[in-house]
Amino acid sequence: MAFFLETLIGGLMAGMLYSLVALGFVLIFKASGVFNFAQGAMVLFAALAMARFSEWIPKWTGIDNAIVANLAAFVIAGVFMFAVAWLIERLVLRHLVNQEGATLLMATLGITYFLEGVGQTIFGSDIYKIDVGMPKDPVFLFESMFQGGVLVNKEDVIAAGIAATLVLLLSIFFQKTKTGRALRAVADDHQAAQSIGIPLNRIWVIVWCVAGVVALVAGMIWGSKLGVQFSLTTVALRALPVVILGGLTSVPGAIIGGLIIGVGEKLSEVYLGPFVGGGIEIWFAYVLALVFLLFRPQGLFGEKIIDRV
Repeated sequence: MAFFLETLIGGLMAGMLYSLVALGFVLIFKASGVFNFAQGAMVLFAALAMARFSEWIPKWTGIDNAIVANLAAFVIAGVFMFAVAWLIERLVLRHLVNQEGATLLMATLGITYFLEGVGQTIFGSDIYKIDVGMPKDPVFLFESMFQGGVLVNKEDVIAAGIAATLVLLLSIFFQKTKTGRALRAVADDHQAAQSIGIPLNRIWVIVWCVAGVVALVAGMIWGSKLGVQFSLTTVALRALPVVILGGLTSVPGAIIGGLIIGVGEKLSEVYLGPFVGGGIEIWFAYVLALVFLLFRPQGLFGEKIIDRV
C-alpha cells in the first residue's frame, strides 16, 4: 500500500506540473481561438532569462544573497515576458484581428522560431541551471501508518504546491474578475466582443502577459529539475495530451486532465510496464489523448470546436 501511495503521489505532483504548462495553451485559445504552438518556446525563453539573470545579477551588483538574486532575476524575466507579449500584440496579432484560425496558427509557429532563435542569441545555447533553493532530498511521510513510510521528493512537493497555487489564482481570475469575463467573451466571438466595447488588442496583451507568467513559472520549475536547455521546448509536448483530455477551452479541464495524465503515466508504468517491457510512461498519455480524439474530441470539459466557429 505504501508503494502504491508513493506512485500515486508522484503522479499527482507530476500532473500538476503538466497542468501548469497546459494552462498556457488554454489561456491563449480562450482569448484568440487558436492553438498556441509558441508555448514551448515561451517556456524556454522564460527559463533562459531566469537562469542567465540569476548568474549575471551577482556579477553586476555584487549581491551574494541567492534569494535576492533569484527574486531579482524572476522579476526581470517577468518584465521580459511582458515585453514579449506587448511586441507579439503590437507586431503580429494587431494585424490579424478577425482573421481565420489557420492564419493565427501559422503566426504562432513563426513566433515559436523567433523566440527560440532570439532567446539563444541573447542568453546563449549552453545548458544552464536554475537554483532557487528547493530541497532535493526525499522525505518519508506516514511512517506511523506504514512500515518505512511513504517516500516523497521535497522538490516535487514544493513544485506541485507552486503550480497548484498559480492554477487556483488563474481559475479565480477567469471566473470572478471583469477582465476574466471579457476574456471569455473575446474567446466566444471576436466581432461580438468588439461590438460591445471590449478592446480586443488590450485583451490579447493581457492574456499573452498572463501566459508569459505561466511560462516563466513553468520554466523555473522544469529548469530547476531538468536544467535549462533547448529540449525544454518539448515540455509543451507533454502537455498536449492534457489539453486534449481536459478540453482546449477549460481551465478546470487543464487541471483535472493533468492529474489524470500524471497518475495514469506513473501507475501504468509501475503496474503494467513489467508485462510489456516498460516504457509505457512515454506513450501512455498520447494513446489516451488519441482515444479521446476519436470518441470525445472536445475533451472532458471543453466545448465542441464546431460550436465556436
